[in-house]
Amino acid sequence: MSNFNQYTMQDPRSQYPKAQGKSDDRQPEPGLDAILKPQADHGEESYCGANRLSGRKALITGGDSGIGRAVAIAFAREGAAVAINYLPSEEIDGQKTLNMIQQTGQKAIAIPGDITDEAFCKTLVQQTVEELGSIDILVNNAGKQQFVEELENLTTAQFTQTYATNVFAMFWITKAAVPYMPPGASIINTTSIQSYQPSPGLLDYASTKGAITAFTKSLAKMLIKKGIRVNAVAPGPVWTPLQQSGGQPDEKLQHFGGKVPIGRAGQPAEVAPAFVFLASQESSYITAEVIGVTGGAHLP
Repeated sequence: MSNFNQYTMQDPRSQYPKAQGKSDDRQPEPGLDAILKPQADHGEESYCGANRLSGRKALITGGDSGIGRAVAIAFAREGAAVAINYLPSEEIDGQKTLNMIQQTGQKAIAIPGDITDEAFCKTLVQQTVEELGSIDILVNNAGKQQFVEELENLTTAQFTQTYATNVFAMFWITKAAVPYMPPGASIINTTSIQSYQPSPGLLDYASTKGAITAFTKSLAKMLIKKGIRVNAVAPGPVWTPLQQSGGQPDEKLQHFGGKVPIGRAGQPAEVAPAFVFLASQESSYITAEVIGVTGGAHLP
C-alpha cells in the first residue's frame, strides 16, 4: 500500500488502486482476508492513534477481517482494550488480528463462536466483561451477504440465516451488553448503503440493513436515558472477503466500486475512522445517526 497515514493529504481518487476481483479468485463462505486477492488495507501500516479511546473496553463482532479488523486495529491504537468475535472457521484471520492488537500493547482477547446462537451471544458478552471488566464500546459488525439473482432461488434457509446473523445477533448481543455499559458508552452498528439504495440480488441482505438502520435509531432513543449513545456506519462498496465469497456476482467483482463518484472501491482502513469518531467523546452530541462512508453514493 501507499506510504501514508490517515492524516496525509492526497487525491482520494488515486489513494488506492481500483480493486479488480476475478472469478477464479472466488473463495467459500465465510471469506478470509488471508486469501483475499487483491489484499485489502486495514490500516496495518497507516493508522496512527492519538489516545482518543484511552482506557475504553470494546467488543467487536466480525473482528477478524474486513471492516471489523480495521476497527479493531484503530481502537487498539487509540488506547482501547479489544475483544473480537468471529466464526471458528475464521481462526487464521482472527489470530492475525489478535496479534496486531497485541502489538499495540493493549489487552486483546479473541472469543470465537457463532452469534446466530442466542446462548453464545450471552456467553460472548459475559466473557468479555470477565476479561476486560466492562463494555464501553459495542460494535455490532458481523454480517452475512450472499448474492442471489432470482427470487425463486432465494431459499428460506438463506433468508433466515442472513437475518439471524445480521439482525437477531445484534439484538441478542446488545440486550446482554447494555447492563454492563456505563453512561458515556457507545454502541455502533454496521448498516450499509444497501439500506437506502438496495441492489437486486441482495434482497435478504439489503432488508436486514434496513432493519439495522431502524433498530439503531429506535434503540438510541431508548438508551439515551442511560447515557448510552447508539449510532451506525453505512459503508458503500468496500473491498472485503464478503464480496469475494458470494457477496457479489462475477461481473460486479471485476468492476467493484467503479460506479461511485470517487471511482473505486473503498478500503477497510477508510471506514475505521468513522467508528473511532462515534466511539469517542468527540461525538458526545451525536446519537441516532448514520454516517455514510460510500465514495460519494450519498445517503438520503
